[in-house]
Amino acid sequence: MKIHFLGTNNWYDTKTGQTPCTLIDTKEAYIILDAGYGIHKVDKYIKPGKPIYLFISHLHVDHICGLHVLPKFKFTEPLTIFCADESKKYLTKFTQHPFMSPIKNLPYKTKIVGIRPGKFVKPLSFVCKNLKHIDYDLGYRFNLERKIITYCADTAVCENDYLLAKDADLLMHECAFSPGSVHDAWGHSNPEDGAKLAKRAQVKKLMLTLFGASGYPSVMHRQEAQRVARKIFAPTEIAYDDLIVEL
Repeated sequence: MKIHFLGTNNWYDTKTGQTPCTLIDTKEAYIILDAGYGIHKVDKYIKPGKPIYLFISHLHVDHICGLHVLPKFKFTEPLTIFCADESKKYLTKFTQHPFMSPIKNLPYKTKIVGIRPGKFVKPLSFVCKNLKHIDYDLGYRFNLERKIITYCADTAVCENDYLLAKDADLLMHECAFSPGSVHDAWGHSNPEDGAKLAKRAQVKKLMLTLFGASGYPSVMHRQEAQRVARKIFAPTEIAYDDLIVEL
């Protein structure tokens, strides 16, 4: 299994990274996590023969702005887009005129599926739960090739965050705030929060990603976040655009 970090910034693109998108390449499927501008690179890695699933955490524009590049792709397999059930009507509107070329016109079959928090066995084995963000936001826990991969974007640490992360082989967790930053009402985390969660949940590896664009203007700032987090949870790494992690 390979995990491609294609966009690791929150909020807006900078020279350090593009807005959120991660691709998980498994034996059974391609799994895309969020659709920030980093999504424009997925066709470098997606080959014919496996279904493609896109999981949207929430509808803040930095997590869906890359959808407008869907006409660029020449997928041979269908694309299924999953989002919170209550968000489906808004995402359906966003994927039409006047915002972008309608998905019904794409050269490959595409559909949007609304889901509620719970456990799923088809088309993949995963669990999703609502996280602590200012707007409705889903975190995901995937069972892939006998490994647990958890993705928690844009959230303050909360009980559902913990339940999704428990005993995970890899926890991908947002790090919007710089070390020591005070939390605000939007619901975000700093590196200490992510590290404490990983330690409590007994995950095998923490990957900090989705760094706030203004708080992390350089890779050096991300490295400082890693240094701080490792004091709490040693197996912490930082994500950066075009990093590939193998599990």
